[in-house]
Amino acid sequence: MSVDTEAGPARTGNRIAAILVSLALAGNNAGSYVLSLAAARILAPGAFGELSSLLAVLVIGVVPAMALQTVVALRVARSPQHPGSLFALGLVTSGIVAAAALTVSPLLVLLLHLGSLAPALLVTASLGPLTLLGLFHGLLQGSHRFATLAGLIALEGVGKVGGSVVGLLVSGSTTGALAGTAIGSLAVVTASWQICGRPRPRWSDRHGRDVLHTAQAMLALVLLVNLDLVLARHTLPAAEAGEYALGAIVTKIAYWLPQAVGVLVLPRFAVVSDRRRALPVALGICASLDAVVVLVTVVFGSRLLPLIGGVRYAGSTMPLWPFALAGSMLALVQILLYARLADGDRRVTVLMWAAVAVEAVLIPAWRHGSAIQVVTVAACCAGGLAAAGALVEIRSRRAG
Repeated sequence: MSVDTEAGPARTGNRIAAILVSLALAGNNAGSYVLSLAAARILAPGAFGELSSLLAVLVIGVVPAMALQTVVALRVARSPQHPGSLFALGLVTSGIVAAAALTVSPLLVLLLHLGSLAPALLVTASLGPLTLLGLFHGLLQGSHRFATLAGLIALEGVGKVGGSVVGLLVSGSTTGALAGTAIGSLAVVTASWQICGRPRPRWSDRHGRDVLHTAQAMLALVLLVNLDLVLARHTLPAAEAGEYALGAIVTKIAYWLPQAVGVLVLPRFAVVSDRRRALPVALGICASLDAVVVLVTVVFGSRLLPLIGGVRYAGSTMPLWPFALAGSMLALVQILLYARLADGDRRVTVLMWAAVAVEAVLIPAWRHGSAIQVVTVAACCAGGLAAAGALVEIRSRRAG
């Protein structure tokens, strides 16, 4: 009876944590969408393109923060860690990212045709605090403080995205929006330091190789989530590329819908016995959630396009279920990636980059005659990667 009594509250706590984390992540994504809508209406087309490209650079730039969060969460979940040594790791990683961003700032001015160096420097000013924020996320995630983590995620949305919106409204410029991003990010990381007990750095244990390895795999995942949209823009006619961008929103919905599952199970993956029990459950939950997305797109089909993009897409006949399927496969890939990273398996990085290479070659060289051809390649690459990851996991269990 005592076991049941303990299991009941534990399950209830997990459900509440999942809801809180899901709501926080959804709020952040909604905030980013609001920022895009506001920028599209306030800025001139050229300035809007400039801001969008720099925000995309920011998304890529926070990959080390994702890696730092994953490494810290796994280390804290495996055994108690002195926060000072992990804080030192966060400071070093943040400093390296900021220095690298500062170095490439002049290159961004040339590549993105920026009017001045200021927007690129403001991206650098944002990346330092945002990278360090990954440390605090990892500390809370690894210690199963999910309610606090959900609050911190929500605070990040208020600070980073809210700061961007305020800066945009006050200045009406790209520079003002990015200044708001930098100020909001700094405020959030300061609050996070307070929430996590004001740790002081201890320089004895850095684990930089773990962060570097994890960052490589995470970068490949970020590219897979976004690469097909970039290649569609490059290879398809403008009108069809616009339709593809709407379909890519469905891909993102399917990918982001089960994000809370990964946040909750990653600490459990740190222990082999827990990982073997939790991984099939996590994959099943992800598949069930995304099955709903796929089913909706099958039933309503292209009638969803006007709901997403407006009446100008009312005549489109492009099916959306392949986009939902691609996002669903990517969600499974992420869970499998977490499991392999927790096991210290370096093969996963090779698999991830192989999938990126295949997609990057197939679409421009062969399968770009239509939006369906492009998304089919994306879905097949993600599905093949999920199957390969599952096979590696099965073999690892048999070997163990």
